[in-house]
Amino acid sequence: MVSLGTIERVDLRDVWPNEAQDFTPWLANNLDKLGEALGLDLQLQSNEAPVGSFSLDVLAQVVGSDRPVIIENQLEATNHIHLGQLLTYAAGYDAYAAVWLVREFRDEHRQALDWLNQRTGDDTQFFGVVVEAWSIDNSRPAPHFRVVAMPNDWQKQAISAGPGDSGSQNASGEANREFFQSLIDTLREEHNYTNARKPTSHRGRALNFYSFSSGFRSIYFRASFPRNKASVEVYIDTENSEANDLLFAQLEERKSQIETEIGQPLEWDSKIDRRAVSIGVSRDGSVDDASDVLEELQAWMVERLLTFKRVFTPHLQELVE
Repeated sequence: MVSLGTIERVDLRDVWPNEAQDFTPWLANNLDKLGEALGLDLQLQSNEAPVGSFSLDVLAQVVGSDRPVIIENQLEATNHIHLGQLLTYAAGYDAYAAVWLVREFRDEHRQALDWLNQRTGDDTQFFGVVVEAWSIDNSRPAPHFRVVAMPNDWQKQAISAGPGDSGSQNASGEANREFFQSLIDTLREEHNYTNARKPTSHRGRALNFYSFSSGFRSIYFRASFPRNKASVEVYIDTENSEANDLLFAQLEERKSQIETEIGQPLEWDSKIDRRAVSIGVSRDGSVDDASDVLEELQAWMVERLLTFKRVFTPHLQELVE
């Protein structure tokens, strides 16, 4: 018979004695753990980000987007003061997602986040998360994030659609949503490729691309449908054209080796004088294709996203570091 251990809850102050000095820096370096609980791929923007005369604990961003995620920490039971701070910081950064991390959620504060989620559109999300630490048979403590308040996706889509959306826009958005939802689910569940649980959207309508984390800030693996094409690419968007061009040139010096490892020629787009550069592959395809074609396109994207991550990661490690 298998011998089972005993799981025990560890006091958070034994793990992180000081919220500002211990927990916040740890969280900033472990956003992937929080992102897994939330269903978001997160990248750090800054700690102690200014909001007027106030200071936000952690400012993050959804990978591959300009969507701010504000994170307010409170290693105590929730209170009105921190609820006010959460809303102040969310307004200050026009946040896509506001995350409140606490030791214990009072029912009235969880209900407040549920109420906010019910009355905001798809471009605004509120999460309430309980932080826990556990050990088994006196092992090292392990962190755990338990989400107790989150958006109701069905309500979000109903609110966001609105009476002014045209039928063609809704149809296009729904086709993108269905395709990228399936792609994201496959990559998360079968390949542990992403934490994401829903496609990128704008005003409730799914976009025609999704960017996955490469593990390097401002560098993504992107799947998209640009101009009746299906595409997979390494997308470099540092918001600095010189930095983009330098990394592109360094990768291009390894073009022969990279293309041999990928197994096919690549499209090298330096996008001179534009915000980003990319290296990728494309083929004919549209999100409006028949279902059997879309299944084949998804399999094609999955294979190439996995290959791009395997091949490009060691080159990026050498060049970025």
